[in-house]
Amino acid sequence: MKKLIERIKRFFQRIIKSFASNSQQTSPLINSRPLDTSISIPSVSPRWESGLVLVCSQCANERSNSFRPANKSSTASEDLENWLKSRLKFEGLWGEFRVVNTSCLGVCPKSGITVVFVSNGSGGNSPCLIVNPQSDRELLYSYIKQNKK
Repeated sequence: MKKLIERIKRFFQRIIKSFASNSQQTSPLINSRPLDTSISIPSVSPRWESGLVLVCSQCANERSNSFRPANKSSTASEDLENWLKSRLKFEGLWGEFRVVNTSCLGVCPKSGITVVFVSNGSGGNSPCLIVNPQSDRELLYSYIKQNKK
């Protein structure tokens, strides 16, 4: 019981110390909340240093899909994602770029699929691209490749 009380006491001391040290610091995070430096969150440098391609998996599922690929077992989003992955691997760029599907990005175009390309050099300004999963593939790939580090 004595050890538990000591742990609780140290915990409250850390909290008080944290508030005191952060009262004059502001975080670059949303709403300028104080950054708690006593919490250590590990970080890593990802292999996909040139960019991350987010393909919305909901664009093709929310409406009747005129873009449905010949392979009816996959959606147009999955088909585009798999094509991009294959193309990047074929060109030897897989690893520098990463392609992942994501849930709804909130853009919900009437036609096309939302794709967001995030690169290290974008400075937080990543455009939402509305692409036709068949006819815009090469154009999208060229856009991604242009941003190679």
